[in-house]
Amino acid sequence: MRSTFAVTVHPAARVRGRVRPPGDKSISHRYALLAAIADGTSLIEGYSTGADCASTLACLRALGVRVEETGRDAAAGLSLAIEGRGLGGLEVPRATLDAGNSGSTMRMLAGVLAAHPFATPITGDDSLRRRPMRRIIVPLERMGAQIDSVDGLPPLVVRGADPLSPIVFAPEHASAQVKSAVLFAGLHAPGVTSVVEPLKTRDHSERALRAFGATVDEDGTTVSIAGRQRLSGARLTVPGDISSAAFWLVAAAALPGSEVVVEQTGLNPTRTGIIDVLRRMGAHLDVEPDVQAPGEPLGRIVARHGAPRPAVIAPEEVPGVIDELPVLAALATLGGDLQVSGAAELRVKESDRITALAAGLRAMGGRIEERPDGFHVLGDRPLHGGNVDARHDHRLAMAFAIAALGATGPTTIHDAGAAAVSYPEFFSVLESLCA
Repeated sequence: MRSTFAVTVHPAARVRGRVRPPGDKSISHRYALLAAIADGTSLIEGYSTGADCASTLACLRALGVRVEETGRDAAAGLSLAIEGRGLGGLEVPRATLDAGNSGSTMRMLAGVLAAHPFATPITGDDSLRRRPMRRIIVPLERMGAQIDSVDGLPPLVVRGADPLSPIVFAPEHASAQVKSAVLFAGLHAPGVTSVVEPLKTRDHSERALRAFGATVDEDGTTVSIAGRQRLSGARLTVPGDISSAAFWLVAAAALPGSEVVVEQTGLNPTRTGIIDVLRRMGAHLDVEPDVQAPGEPLGRIVARHGAPRPAVIAPEEVPGVIDELPVLAALATLGGDLQVSGAAELRVKESDRITALAAGLRAMGGRIEERPDGFHVLGDRPLHGGNVDARHDHRLAMAFAIAALGATGPTTIHDAGAAAVSYPEFFSVLESLCA
């Protein structure tokens, strides 16, 4: 059950300290899903402690996958041993799978289930049942699966087929989750399956597939996989989530005299758009890659305050910073100016993030113009604080908290417990940095 408690955040003069963000959600989901269909046992360190990634593990257990938690650390995340069942080896579940609030779980798991010749019902919470699934239903049904839905919305019943047919799919909207669902299904199909993206999205699935022994080909925005490749169990470490690190980078950038060191965070080039945008907005960032890190790149980022500057995020940049847009808007309220377009995808996240973001920042005294596919934030007046509603959205709960640091009065965030979806320790870390 989702926690709905409220948190009051008081203004802060500065933030200082060292932070290790939680394990990357996107990578955690993918490592667990591929470990489940690999041959042999995979050992995963740093798995996300967030509720979304716990939903993926719960679904896999219900499908007959043995998942053992071998360690837990508030900073370093979970250590897991996952016994793979091989391609096509998942069991018929005894009950409806519950993806909770996780669209990643539902969409990518559907790609795996599409190759299993039985019916699997999947549902989620109220928020997830309002999120569009037609974008995965269309390609997976073209491959031979049948997916029942409520007019394109969850709950779903995935009726898999064996064998699936390989396809070339060109999604209308750039989505790493859609790409991943098709590639995971294509792994089970004879022949080559390709996804031709309108814009390049994060490449965690491509890297993860290779880490488990598969060959994946890339040519511009086209990604292809030959089916029937066997995956092998692997030993992997999930780097810190740069989308979670972004909240601390913004806090340091916003408040004079601040310095935050974010350690062991992911530096995947398809995810570091946040660094480029923050520098354009005036932040001082020093990035120190770990040259010894295998697999996903990681390293350290040192963030300091800088004089705010106006910035524009164009549509072609949006896929690389889609998760960070709420906290970038929060930064802009504290003396900046930010215009975003081409981000209509925000309207079908855990909330309508454009409308909910605008409502919250206005309640705090900010100026934000809501647009159909984005927004314009003008930081020409100080925030006074107030009462805001996170609307069951983890990124809004945390973005409002960061904006509150630069207000002149306290801000009470209702439904602040939503932060636990991706960052259960967020508010305790925030308190330590403000001390």
